[in-house]
Amino acid sequence: MAHIGIICVPATGHLNTMTPLGCELKKRGHQVTLIGLLDAKAKTEAAGLTFRAYAEKTCPLGFTPKSLVQLGELSGINALRYAINLYQQDIAVMMQECLEVVQGSKVNFLLIDQASFGASSIAELLGIPFITVTSTLMLNREESIPPFNFGWNYSLSPWARLRNKLGYKLLNILVKPLAETINGYRQSWNLPLFTDYNDTNSQIAQICRQPVEFEFPRQELPNYFHFTGSFHSPTSRAHVDFPYDKLNGKPLIYASMGTIQNRLLGVFSQIAEACQDLDVQLVISLGDSADPATLPSFKAEPIIVKYAPQLELLQKAKLTITHAGLNTTLESLSYGVPMVAIPIANDQPGTAARIAWTGTGVVIPVKKLTVPKLRNAIQTVLSESKYRDNAKKMQAAMQKSGGVKMAADIVEEAIATGKPVLRK
Repeated sequence: MAHIGIICVPATGHLNTMTPLGCELKKRGHQVTLIGLLDAKAKTEAAGLTFRAYAEKTCPLGFTPKSLVQLGELSGINALRYAINLYQQDIAVMMQECLEVVQGSKVNFLLIDQASFGASSIAELLGIPFITVTSTLMLNREESIPPFNFGWNYSLSPWARLRNKLGYKLLNILVKPLAETINGYRQSWNLPLFTDYNDTNSQIAQICRQPVEFEFPRQELPNYFHFTGSFHSPTSRAHVDFPYDKLNGKPLIYASMGTIQNRLLGVFSQIAEACQDLDVQLVISLGDSADPATLPSFKAEPIIVKYAPQLELLQKAKLTITHAGLNTTLESLSYGVPMVAIPIANDQPGTAARIAWTGTGVVIPVKKLTVPKLRNAIQTVLSESKYRDNAKKMQAAMQKSGGVKMAADIVEEAIATGKPVLRK
């Protein structure tokens, strides 16, 4: 049996991706240790996995609450710039202090979150084989696919390819500080410099938790890239209390704007206003962005909570209103629930573009959000069967994708053979 280390961004969406895979591998007899900043400790241990911290003194609060509050109040390009600045700080701390912890933990295999940009260099320096796992929208670049941070439609037309090319040039300018930080350490470690973002990914296996049906047509993926579908699990999450007795049997709309990009509190008010004259019941999960008591009262009296048992509520929901974070999106689709997406920043516009492309929901960019537009979108998705039918098709696609068991099989084959795991 192997000792498998996990390195991932210490945010809820990333941990909810990586810990179920860790739990499946632990169940199969492997030793699994998540190595991260301290704010990942509680969720890691709640999932039953071993946790080892790095940068305990440098970053005692990990992604500090103050930083997350500021990020949650931003949208669009400003939010992306701020997130990149946070990532740059995290990369510097990781490459200075995570290296020693990884070495001391004696792991012999690593699972690396694709968004943990410096971690693959640590694995390379220490000679530890690793697999890349996507916890956000897949970040692999190719010219026919729009950059993840734009909500552009897929097209093979010449103008679309030019648009994408220019989009990647802008993205390269934005992420230049990250590339310079990583390559600075690689140079000091006598490793070859990265010249392309795709260089950071594993050459043994790459695991993507999107089903292939929820991705634009790809032409340049390596033959060791695997679409496994989502592997979320309620057993790897802490229990969340919820007033189930308040559910009244009306069609349930579940609204969540995630746990980071969720501090545009006016959006929650717009959601409540859009629903209050409809024959539905609304549940709003604030993601700890505010105390429910601070929101104004609404005529329809929606259930407003800091955190909700998302997977359990999605089993009852007729519609999800979401920021188009990949976790909530895939979890909604895994229960056949269509969406109204309100993308705010980072990879959310790209995920929303795939919601529109698959016909599993309607998209309203946050800057164009109004109560009438939102109410119309809600009524459209609830009344037109094509959205639920398409969501059900995606649910079936996810069920046949393999999920966490397939992902664990790929990991075990890579450990056993030491060779690239090719698509079957």
